[in-house]
Amino acid sequence: MALPPPKGDTVRTTADWNVYRTRFLIKARQLDAPLEFVDPLGRQHCGRIGDYLIESSDGWRSIQRKEIFEDVYVPMNAPSHSWTDSLHPGVSADEIEQTIAGCPAASA
Repeated sequence: MALPPPKGDTVRTTADWNVYRTRFLIKARQLDAPLEFVDPLGRQHCGRIGDYLIESSDGWRSIQRKEIFEDVYVPMNAPSHSWTDSLHPGVSADEIEQTIAGCPAASA
């Protein structure tokens, strides 16, 4: 059963949604203006500038204080570098691939 979107949910923020995780993946935006809304269950949510608007995987929205959010959630950003950037100095990607190719599990 799909529930209607929260009443009064007019998000006025220029920030894009980002993906974060704890035990579950969520999307979140940091508020750049105060926000108040009432969710479908009648619960009032209030946020200040800097707090986070959270959207769960099932579409429910809530607000979390900045201090708590940044302590609990870990951003799931795409890596900004190649996996080869993390190789030990002096070890090339070709050496790694040759080692893997020579491994019995790789040829099975």
